[in-house]
Amino acid sequence: MAMTTRRMTVGQALVEFLGHQWTVDGDVRVRTIGGVIGIFGHGNVAGLGQAIKQYNVTQPHLLPYHQARNEQAMVHQGVGYARMHRRRATLAAAASVGPGAANMLTGAALATANRLPVLLLPSDTFATRVADPVLQQLEHPHDTSMQVTDAFRPVSRFFDRVERPEQLYSIALAAMRVLTDPAETGAVTIALPEDVQAEAVDVPAGFLRDREWHIRHPVPERWALDAAVAAIRDAERPFVIAGGGVLYSGAEDALRRLAEATGIPVGTSQAGGGALNWDHPQYLGGVGATGTTAANRIAADADVVIGIGTRYSDFTTGSRSAFQNPDVTFVNVNVASFDAYKHGTQLPLIADARETLDALLARLVGYRVAPEYAARAGQEKRDWDVVVDQALRATGAALPGQGEIIGAVHSASGPRDVLVQAAGSLPGDLHKLWRVRDPLGYHVEYAFSTMGYEIAGGLGAKRGLAALGDDREVIVMVGDGSYLMLHSELATAVAEGIKLIVVLVQNEGYASIGHLSETVGSQRFGTRYRHLDHDRLNFESGDLLTVDLAANARSYGIDVIEVRPGKDAIEELTAAVATAKASSGPTLIHIHSDPFAYAPDGGGWWDVPVAQVSELDSTKRAYADYLEQRKKQRPLL
Repeated sequence: MAMTTRRMTVGQALVEFLGHQWTVDGDVRVRTIGGVIGIFGHGNVAGLGQAIKQYNVTQPHLLPYHQARNEQAMVHQGVGYARMHRRRATLAAAASVGPGAANMLTGAALATANRLPVLLLPSDTFATRVADPVLQQLEHPHDTSMQVTDAFRPVSRFFDRVERPEQLYSIALAAMRVLTDPAETGAVTIALPEDVQAEAVDVPAGFLRDREWHIRHPVPERWALDAAVAAIRDAERPFVIAGGGVLYSGAEDALRRLAEATGIPVGTSQAGGGALNWDHPQYLGGVGATGTTAANRIAADADVVIGIGTRYSDFTTGSRSAFQNPDVTFVNVNVASFDAYKHGTQLPLIADARETLDALLARLVGYRVAPEYAARAGQEKRDWDVVVDQALRATGAALPGQGEIIGAVHSASGPRDVLVQAAGSLPGDLHKLWRVRDPLGYHVEYAFSTMGYEIAGGLGAKRGLAALGDDREVIVMVGDGSYLMLHSELATAVAEGIKLIVVLVQNEGYASIGHLSETVGSQRFGTRYRHLDHDRLNFESGDLLTVDLAANARSYGIDVIEVRPGKDAIEELTAAVATAKASSGPTLIHIHSDPFAYAPDGGGWWDVPVAQVSELDSTKRAYADYLEQRKKQRPLL
């Protein structure tokens, strides 16, 4: 029997193919690609754009289309969507040739750094080179084949270019494999030359049928499990670091059961926030450079560190200063061998977090940490809770500190609400102070810490929740520095009537880098939003800028609530969040803050090199302090 085929363009075949892909994870079955976000231009309007239009007419629910205002933001939306789906589903992002494609590079790097899936469809120049060079084409005399899309190679987990129509089949299937592989996922890029997109080909019917991609949950190997159990049973001061892999595997209940059965205390990375609720007896909060004193003091003395689904970034390890026990041993649970073998461990469990936690619980029956160790961990938690209570309390200052602002937003939020954040001083403060009450309640993108992620990522998170039939609120907290870099997706929220609550904290500059600049002896140079001093050629002494960010937000058509400086600012902020929650549409709340009111110190450290020689006394002092701090670093081998 002859194989059935259909005459279609490459763009049409790709759109129909994507609409028939399904991810299956146990009892959960969802569309792998929940929709496509696109900005049309030279290179994709006649190919992929035509295909999306055609299916919008004939099968509008096959691959829904969404507008965007910025290509980078399209990718951020896909990442936020994927996070709410625990990596089971994502969005596709389609851009035009040249600058449209290049604008997605930051988003691609973010997705890959966070191990979160997103499908990128950048357009490319003519494969035939019949018109050469075309508008927006790069020209390299030493390699005329090199184009903007080649820049995606180092920031993608998968990259390929469809140079002939027949290549689409193998490329599309390989791309889906990576998107749905928990050990490999990240940015997946299929470059689409503009002529090939519109070229016709006879497409096999089998390519267009429903296809299921099953999420793998590999179990730990016997030898690895035996070794890990032996190490934990011999431990006197074990400590768990829960990373994002716990949540992506749906392992939070398994983690809770293990912690309760054994008494082992738990800390989390930024991505692991929500693995345990804040008030769980074994949960000590964030660990590392932005962690709590409770988690960091326990981590410092731990003899066995059980890392579950963490990639051990420098913030999590305090730049390898968090673990001070000279004989510390690492038991690393991860689906990716690259992460499981970190710190030279001889105890890797290359397996799914949930499967491994269940296996450990079964094998650790009868094991429990010593009462004295449990009591110490409990006291550290209680002590830190008192510190947080104080940090979240309103002071009555005309310009509230960020801790007070976090406290007001938290008090007005619901236990299932989702907090979205990414960059500036807020991630560090939130890691210490935000009291997470739901596994999906804390989404702080801190692998790439991308300024501008917040609003777009929050929009993607809200889309993801809507696709799941979940109507919980998404609250975005963003500083003025990050807001100014990428606020245009507010227009998208208004256009689609997507309810998003944005809390814009204005502190007149880059508060996080300003503080960091002080610690390295650079005295906040270039971090305040001031007018240029034309005599001194700097921004240190001019008047503060009078940019009206509330008016900017209001210009998009979004509801804006302004909280004026004054002793009642925190009370007004709490009421504003309540008002926003009661609204049916998107709302932005604007509040001024004091950039010099810092959150409590959690005892963590981050290695940021300081100039070894300088004519500035501040830098000389900073370098001396830096040398002292570096003495705490360990090779962790």
